[in-house]
Amino acid sequence: MTSLNVRSAAESAYDVVALGEVMLRLDPGNRRVRTARSFDVWEGGGEYNVARGLRRCFGLRGAIVTALADNEIGRLVEDFMLTGGLDTQYVQWVPYDGIGREVRNGLNFTERGFGARGAVGVSDRGHTAISQMRPDDVDWDALFSRGVRWLHTGGIFAALSESSADVAEAAMAAARRHGTIVSYDLNYRPSLWKGIGGEERAREVNRRLAQHVDVMIGNEEDFTASLGFEVEGVDENLTDLDTGAFRSMIETASEAYPNFQVIATTLRGVRSASRNDWGAIAWSRKEGFAEATHRADLEIFDRVGGGDSFASGLAYGLMELGSLQEAVEYGAAHGALAMTTPGDTTMVTLAEVAKLAGGGSARVQR
Repeated sequence: MTSLNVRSAAESAYDVVALGEVMLRLDPGNRRVRTARSFDVWEGGGEYNVARGLRRCFGLRGAIVTALADNEIGRLVEDFMLTGGLDTQYVQWVPYDGIGREVRNGLNFTERGFGARGAVGVSDRGHTAISQMRPDDVDWDALFSRGVRWLHTGGIFAALSESSADVAEAAMAAARRHGTIVSYDLNYRPSLWKGIGGEERAREVNRRLAQHVDVMIGNEEDFTASLGFEVEGVDENLTDLDTGAFRSMIETASEAYPNFQVIATTLRGVRSASRNDWGAIAWSRKEGFAEATHRADLEIFDRVGGGDSFASGLAYGLMELGSLQEAVEYGAAHGALAMTTPGDTTMVTLAEVAKLAGGGSARVQR
């Protein structure tokens, strides 16, 4: 029994297409943003990271739909995306006005935290090219008629501007018309919604888009802030993660949205920035509940992108492995491994994910 009826790879041009913003991440390493004199530079984006993970770790074919200002920064982002292996033919290049008064590319300054000092992200992404995209800028029916197995987008993209949610809805509706599975990561970011209506606006937008979703992904805060589903008995620091409470919330969400075929949530208990309890639970209409191996006191090098790596592992499992249990195990294992390296995106292999998902250890290999 499989949770989803995913079209075959043989009749598809792409296994996955992602819709969302791709930014430069400036990483001060072990230092603070406020005192740094040099930065490592990566690319990253909540939606993009999932497609890139499916390409680089899991070997599937992917494309990114985004928009960039046509300047040297935009071309640097393109170079990263080409390294990530995604088809960039659907990137919209917007003429640059010389100083970024009308259009620019997004920057994300993120320090990974350590011990008692939590990770901190500071976005500089106003007036970006992708935030100004309109629903008819892409011929969605032409894209999905080529054959796409999976579309991934989410709440970060939907929060960028008034038009972003409309773009997402157009893409999601077209995808479903053409038999493409649609996944959506709620990815609630208070900073993005702060100036445009806060939680109330986030719920309005995400509840509308949720009607087009087959696979809904998020954590406790995401489901509460973005859709209004409370998880009973979980404290504000998320230190006691009772899976029973999450199962109850998932059942409520599945009744409210009969279009949801799979719901998955990561479980993260933050002991410190360097040590987290990490796990995941998933549900499908066909298979019921499945819970990943719980990894207590997991050592964290860079937590950013762990949830996106969970989503890509889950998607891979649902497309290629068949069972929900395998999918949630691969998602949790990929997320755990991705948090052992710097940057937003995965640096691990399918063999490493399969080994950890199957109970392998971190003993030296030589």
